[in-house]
Amino acid sequence: VQLQASGGGLVQAGGSLRLSCAASGTIFSIKVMGWYRQAPGKQRELVAAISNRGSPNYADSVKGRFTISRDYAKDTVYLQMNSLKPEDTAVYYCNADVRRTPSVITNSYWGQGTEVTVSS
Repeated sequence: VQLQASGGGLVQAGGSLRLSCAASGTIFSIKVMGWYRQAPGKQRELVAAISNRGSPNYADSVKGRFTISRDYAKDTVYLQMNSLKPEDTAVYYCNADVRRTPSVITNSYWGQGTEVTVSS
């Protein structure tokens, strides 16, 4: 299973970016897809996640500014980031809990990371 993330870049404070992450490979089902981020010198943290039932979960720091969505047919997750702040600067990683076949357990997979830089 591979996760390909895209959409990062440099943006001024108050601006917007949209991240995308597509899963490919042998996939039977995906339970949760989400986004994490890691700023320099800090631990990786959950930004947002969405279940296979469409229930979103957000970090308090991004509520009201970020929106996570999912295209179930394309095994793709999106993160719309509005009103960006300098403290949102980080490498953003997508994550998916994937069951490859009906007979195996669910495993967690990570994308390669996409860098988001918000200038003040």
